[in-house]
This record gives sequence, structure tokens and C-alpha cells, in this order.
Amino acid sequence: MSLRRKIIVASAAVALLNLMLLIVFGDNGLVELSRLRAKEQLMVQRNETLARENVSLYRTIGRLKSDPTYIESVARNELGMIGKDDVIIIFPGSKGQRK
Repeated sequence: MSLRRKIIVASAAVALLNLMLLIVFGDNGLVELSRLRAKEQLMVQRNETLARENVSLYRTIGRLKSDPTYIESVARNELGMIGKDDVIIIFPGSKGQRK
């Protein structure tokens, strides 16, 4: 093989090596593609979680609009309200704290 041919083959090999490195590690290379796929998977999981939460909130809103028993339960448990016929017994030293 002549010297000129060896130089051409070596240049081609270096160019191919550079091209391969660019494909793998470049701005839009395989490493970036892998990172973007992982990010996409995370976003899909978050979207599914939010969709389930939205359905739950939708059902809760529906019950708050139309279910008097549920409304009463929320008023008693979360707001500390009492019913019209309920009797309250306050023990000395309790200072009205709920447990």
C-alpha cells in the first residue's frame, strides 16, 4: 500500500470515528435520546397520577353537590360542626381540645 493510500484510509477512519462519537454523544445523539425517553416516561406517570386525582376530585365535588350525608360528614369531621340535636359534654380541664 502506498503512503498516500494509507493517509486516505487513516483519514477516513478518523472521520468515521468522529462521526460515530458525534452520533452517540452529540447534542441530539443517542445519550440525549435515552435521557428524553426517561423524561417522557416520568411525565406519562405524572399525567396518570394527575388523571386519577382529577377523577377523585370530580367524584368528591359531585358528592358535595348532591349527597347530604356526605356534606354532613365533612362538616362534622373537617369543620368540627355539630348537629342540631347533638349534646356536648365538656369535662373540666379539657379546654375544648379535640383528639
